[in-house]
Amino acid sequence: MITLPYYPGCAVQTTAKNYSISGMAVAKRLEIELIEMERWNCCGVFPSLVTDDLMRHLASIRNLVHVQEMNESRVVTFCSMCYHTLKEANTFVEDKERLEKINSFLEGEKEIAGGVKEGYEGEIEVLDFLEVLRDIVGYDKIVKEVRKPLKELKVAPYYGCLALRPRGIGMDDPENPTVLESVLEALGADVISNPTRTQCCGSYHTVDRKDIVEKLTYDNLIYPIRSGAEIIVTCCPLCSFNLDFRQKGSQKLYRSLQEVPVMYYTQLMAIAFMLDKRSYGLDLGLHYVDPKPLLKAKNLY
Repeated sequence: MITLPYYPGCAVQTTAKNYSISGMAVAKRLEIELIEMERWNCCGVFPSLVTDDLMRHLASIRNLVHVQEMNESRVVTFCSMCYHTLKEANTFVEDKERLEKINSFLEGEKEIAGGVKEGYEGEIEVLDFLEVLRDIVGYDKIVKEVRKPLKELKVAPYYGCLALRPRGIGMDDPENPTVLESVLEALGADVISNPTRTQCCGSYHTVDRKDIVEKLTYDNLIYPIRSGAEIIVTCCPLCSFNLDFRQKGSQKLYRSLQEVPVMYYTQLMAIAFMLDKRSYGLDLGLHYVDPKPLLKAKNLY
């Protein structure tokens, strides 16, 4: 059993709870024990609009200090937004002057409840769970745990932006990623080529410019659907929301768009491993397009 500290973040505790429930169950089956951090705060994922954005990284560094206080050298997250933000902050403080400034702010928090007890040393490695599957577990181990191969399911992967970009922070090649495809192939799925798998989903425009997101949702779904995809699989809570819940608006603009379920790769892993159905996260009301009819038709639920 490999033990790793786990940073949950905000989304997987609420709107993406189906991600964390399935992910934790899958990790346990693969003999990975994810220990949730006792203290953590929002990673501060919103992008900065200023050039000197040192303060934007403070929230993330505070989380990394809490990992450091656990005497650990690595931390894992499911959410690609959290992964990107934490890793970006880690890269930001590779500059010693920036690290000193960050630590000077943290120094003033030592007496505050929830504050840090020490300065950041810059040594924590940030991992996305997909990296754990690829680099620690290995695809062969995933294959061995499959009890019900997804051979009848045509699946298109979708990464979005934050899991891959910029180069050096992303977990895979930003132009030609393979980690999601490899996991899906290990599950026995029929992986459909998706030329839009690395395009932006519209991100936070979903709040105030739904029209932009609805257009992007159509663009990102129409190509894999035309290629035969029956389901879209992602690793990002925001991508999942935009591709799934914004389909309703997209269909009003583009009558030709067919509904397609959107799921997290961890949900398909839980299904292929034949874990308890509660770990699939399909009964939480977190899917606009219900995947269950398709899964039942494929004898997977």
